[in-house]
Amino acid sequence: MPERLLAPEGSRVDLGEFAHGGATLVYEDFGSGARPIVLLHGIGMGRSVYISLIERLSGRIIGIDLPGFGEAPEPRRTLTMERHADLVAAFLRDRGISDAVVLGHSMGTQIAAEIGARHPGLVSGLIFAGPTVNSAARNVRAQLTYLLLDILGERPLVWLRGAREYLRGGPHLLRKMRATIVHEPEKAYPLIRVPVLVLRGQHDPLAPMTWCHEIVDAVPDARFEEIPDHGHGTLISDPWAAAEEIRDFIASL
Repeated sequence: MPERLLAPEGSRVDLGEFAHGGATLVYEDFGSGARPIVLLHGIGMGRSVYISLIERLSGRIIGIDLPGFGEAPEPRRTLTMERHADLVAAFLRDRGISDAVVLGHSMGTQIAAEIGARHPGLVSGLIFAGPTVNSAARNVRAQLTYLLLDILGERPLVWLRGAREYLRGGPHLLRKMRATIVHEPEKAYPLIRVPVLVLRGQHDPLAPMTWCHEIVDAVPDARFEEIPDHGHGTLISDPWAAAEEIRDFIASL
């Protein structure tokens, strides 16, 4: 049975696994209200990295460990971003959800974009926090370099939570990274028909300003907000400013 990681003590929580198409995700569903917020983590991470953020949000929250990350079992084959999106979409349909706000961080933004493009009837809004992978640097060396630069400037909390989750990511982490790099989210962006919020930490090398503006220009209904004095882990450490932008965006839907 998965471990309770996000839900506050005393609250009712639904914990479990969902399998579809040969892959399994782990979910933690708690709270109530319209437009549940679905949290999709980045490469090498898991739903636990959102602990600080959910303390600043309200309503129904659904945290997900994608296959091979966090507590979710390793899939037989590394999933593409499109297959990740189809798995999450099947999970949402299984729970009768058709108005989700999908919040993706890093790799999670690529999956969120594919959900919006491939399964438009399931979402009412999308949030891309630290969107990857910059089309001008779509190779492993560049992404690892950017990741190192970001880590050097991050707060210790990001190091601690990130290191724990990367170790849990298993021996296939490089293969999973390649799956994110070969993906071309720019093909999905013009197909999205719901409002999108693009969030960037001011010092985020993995989501450069030019790339974020490309996304905003490509999505029919998108807006951009920058979080001062933060890097790629803006949702992990000290996320009060990001939470405020997220709340305002959801209220506007």
